[in-house]
Amino acid sequence: MINTAHTPLPETVAELTEMINSLVREHERSTHENNLLREEIRLLRAKLFGKKSEKPALYDESPQLSLFDMPEPAEIEPEPETIEVPAHTRTKRGRKPLPEELPRVELVHDIDEADKQCGCGAPLSKIGEDVCEKLDIIPAVIRVIRHVRPKYGCRQCEGIETKNATVTIAPAPKQIIPKGIATAGLLAHILTAKFCDALPFYRQEKQFARLGVELGRATMGNWAIKAATACGPVLALLHTEIRSGPLINIDETTVQVLDEPNRSPTTKSYMWVCRGGPPDKPVIIYRYAPSRSSTVAQALLQGYKGVVQTDGYVGYDYLDHHPDVLHGGCLAHVRRKFDEAKKARGKTATKTGGADVALHYIGALYRIESEAKKAELSAEELVKIRQEKARKIFAEFYAWLAKKKTQVVPKSLLGKAVNYALSQWARLLVYLDHGSMTPDNNRAENAIRPFVLGRKNWLFAGTPEGAQASGDLFSLIETAKANGLEPYKYLRYLFEKIPCATSEDDYRALLPSQLKPADLDIGDRVTGV
Repeated sequence: MINTAHTPLPETVAELTEMINSLVREHERSTHENNLLREEIRLLRAKLFGKKSEKPALYDESPQLSLFDMPEPAEIEPEPETIEVPAHTRTKRGRKPLPEELPRVELVHDIDEADKQCGCGAPLSKIGEDVCEKLDIIPAVIRVIRHVRPKYGCRQCEGIETKNATVTIAPAPKQIIPKGIATAGLLAHILTAKFCDALPFYRQEKQFARLGVELGRATMGNWAIKAATACGPVLALLHTEIRSGPLINIDETTVQVLDEPNRSPTTKSYMWVCRGGPPDKPVIIYRYAPSRSSTVAQALLQGYKGVVQTDGYVGYDYLDHHPDVLHGGCLAHVRRKFDEAKKARGKTATKTGGADVALHYIGALYRIESEAKKAELSAEELVKIRQEKARKIFAEFYAWLAKKKTQVVPKSLLGKAVNYALSQWARLLVYLDHGSMTPDNNRAENAIRPFVLGRKNWLFAGTPEGAQASGDLFSLIETAKANGLEPYKYLRYLFEKIPCATSEDDYRALLPSQLKPADLDIGDRVTGV
């Protein structure tokens, strides 16, 4: 920038004009840069202090008005003089009844026998009772299962060398961790607590100490790795099952592994997640990888033929040219970028800006999906509705984006959102022709959320083996949940049965898709595991 305080003014008109033009250009550049920086600051403030939900106000069905953002009087519609209330069934208010399947302990609080006589002298008769149910809980009870195997020997052959054994004993029961002290129930409890309830091993170590048992976090970590290894055949079948459906959703997130060969402990690694399989029997697979390279996605999708839905990460670009794969995009990521552009404008900006127009188009597309979901349409009916309504909205949206691209600053948040939407356009249209798809990749993001929640508590994995074991156990637990199975019951059932499985049919029978909740009812039985 020209420093006029130390530079003498030019003497000619031409030189003075050139100086003014230079100052104007510098001012325009500074103003433009300043606007971009202010935009980024407003977005950062919105992320730090604003609401985290991405749900647009368009879908907010709550009648609750904002305490600090009340509408102007002119915006409030006048109350009608008459109100017609249609006939309806009123739901009884109050807390929900406790589940019927829970065991009941009945405590009778009766009056004294002396009080069961009326003032007239006649005895009182029972005419009813008042019942009030309270919820109670018994803390975890640790017990020891003693496996007793009687030994039998021949007194007559004692001390005589013979080919036949003189001592006979029943074979030891098969266990998922041979020679270990963990039963299937204990192992299922520990792994469910960590991978389903996000309770790290070091916290469980303290819980066990309070119950009077010394059980170290390193021991639990070793058990987790051994359990995942023992479940290898079932996990291999899950990898086969996930490729049998019409759609796979894929996403990835970071994970820190401390002891990786030839890598710093602070280097980022990744946990990849795929959700696929038959629509009514979904499969969720987690795979640890030290990198975010597209080769990981290629390995996960090897041999698959169908639709793959992803976000806009460049590592998935190879799918656009894959002969057996149709690459679908994510409308939620497009919406997110326009939502960020809207937040960066601040509250004083007009509500008819470019970001609002884009969000209006996207909202209209999601309304179609919401109405179709309420109507419980079949896949064929859903495709028909999308072709009739959504495709027309997409055409208008594209025309607006193409025009807007020539009007916005490319480096601004709105410019970036417009360019991102146009770059993903072909992928965004894929869901229109496939009833098994949704407009976005939220299925994969929802599948990866339990891992992210757990990561906030246990922070990192110790070794690559531990990271992959975590992925394997997440695969079993999340697939069980997706198929309507209770995670602890499924893991206990799996750990009891898998030591005795010998054939592929035996392992296939242990897949979550092959089981029903009733199959997992274990009661209080004591097994050999």
